Amino acid sequence: MRTHQLVLQWIEDQLAGGQLSVGGRLPAERSLAEQLSVSRTSVREAIRILEAMGIVRAGVGSGPEAGTVVISDPTAALGSALRLHVATQHLPVADIVETRVLLESWAAARAKPDAPELTRASELLDDMDARPEVDDFLALDVRFHLALADAAGNAVVSAMMGSLREAIQGYAEKLTANLPDWEATAARLRSEHRQILEAIRNDDGARAARLVAAHIEGYYREAGLGHAGGSRQDPAGTLPLTEK
Repeated sequence: MRTHQLVLQWIEDQLAGGQLSVGGRLPAERSLAEQLSVSRTSVREAIRILEAMGIVRAGVGSGPEAGTVVISDPTAALGSALRLHVATQHLPVADIVETRVLLESWAAARAKPDAPELTRASELLDDMDARPEVDDFLALDVRFHLALADAAGNAVVSAMMGSLREAIQGYAEKLTANLPDWEATAARLRSEHRQILEAIRNDDGARAARLVAAHIEGYYREAGLGHAGGSRQDPAGTLPLTEK
């Protein structure tokens, strides 16, 4: 085992055992190196890896922001990794879209009609009705879909959703250049958003799942992605979406 892996293992054990938790601070670099009998270089390498993974935030200098603080930001780490793999073309965008359809259909089916996140989702739709610029509209769209995912109450699905959308957001923005009439597309998306939200509030998870799948697939198909999303098989038919 390489020495920086000893540091990673120690931190993992501390987190698992409850000695470290979100908001807590790691021992100072020198102290941790002495405690584990490794070099300070190994400690720094381990901390850089943990930062990239979204597990810690390393501060410098002195004061309340100094030191290495335990955080939890899986979406950023997963999103960064997926973006790089998409760039290598090892992960086809169409496959990522299909995975997004599956996750969002699952989340829409299980979103709680009284979840507070739905209020925020409604506010985001009002902001979209103000007809913002394309980039701002797509940013609001991302936040709307993430709010729906959060309303399902599954932290892992929310993190995966965030990372998938982050991985393809730039691609979605580029695809707008292929749309024949952005204003018409935006109007359709706004209408579909409200239908999805209405179905969730009416506690009709099966309808919400079908609507969100058609909504996602329709955008990418119109923008020229080709075989987008779960058109190989209806997502509503592959998962027990009506369970609450």
